[in-house]
Amino acid sequence: MKPSAFRYERPTDLQAALALLATGGDARILAGGQSLVPMMNYRLAQPACLIDINRVSDLDYIREDGDVIAIGALARHGAIKSSDLIKAHLPIVAEAYDWIAHAAVRNRGTLCGNLCHADAASEMPAIMQILEAELVLAKVGTTRTVAATEFFVGTYETAIAEDEMLTEVRIRKPAAGTGWGFEEVAMRRGDYAWCTVVATLEISDGNIVAPRIAIAGVNDCAARLGTVEGALTGKKPDASLFADVAATAAEAATPTENAAYKRDLIRALLPRVLNDAVERAG
Repeated sequence: MKPSAFRYERPTDLQAALALLATGGDARILAGGQSLVPMMNYRLAQPACLIDINRVSDLDYIREDGDVIAIGALARHGAIKSSDLIKAHLPIVAEAYDWIAHAAVRNRGTLCGNLCHADAASEMPAIMQILEAELVLAKVGTTRTVAATEFFVGTYETAIAEDEMLTEVRIRKPAAGTGWGFEEVAMRRGDYAWCTVVATLEISDGNIVAPRIAIAGVNDCAARLGTVEGALTGKKPDASLFADVAATAAEAATPTENAAYKRDLIRALLPRVLNDAVERAG
């Protein structure tokens, strides 16, 4: 199929792009287009206007801003995956990219576009939540910041308004000694996940501190597991504890399909993720 008719705009600066969004109507931002264009071809998305931001070069960056890593709207997956800054401070992001899409898609697709697409089976929404990323949303005359934990509303649904654009992702560098874990089951690497489990934590005096856990590919959007985090906080790492919290997480999940299988995946993957995080925390 081919997309329905649309108006094509190609601004050269951010303010011009935001002004186009402010005119109303159904407009969509085009960065990499790796999800949007196929949806348009199948007419699952039929925007009246496509705003191509690829000439807004100021949005293409991965940089250190004090204790924060800032990632612009045109930073490609491939650039993030290979970034020495990401490898040094956000190793879980670099590790996850071995499972995300394929080289051709990573070459054009962007992190910000992926987050706005908000596919329930996508890995980065879960990772951004455990890293407690902040998403900078801009519109004409103002910006606001939304926590990643509040950004994802449902499948393909986010907190972004029609006249707003996600311009930057800001991730505070994890504390020294933070451990992390990532596990995924998919048909093959690069396919959408049947179940992804991610976690970070710290160890203090032999006890778990600041655990952050999220899943993707199960519920209608990626989600933090607050109940499990609470059950782990202040406890000593232990196989039986990890099995218990994995069982709790599995029962609390609300799979949109293949419920029994996906609950089994949570039970299997969560203890592995926690063990890896503990080992990496030293």
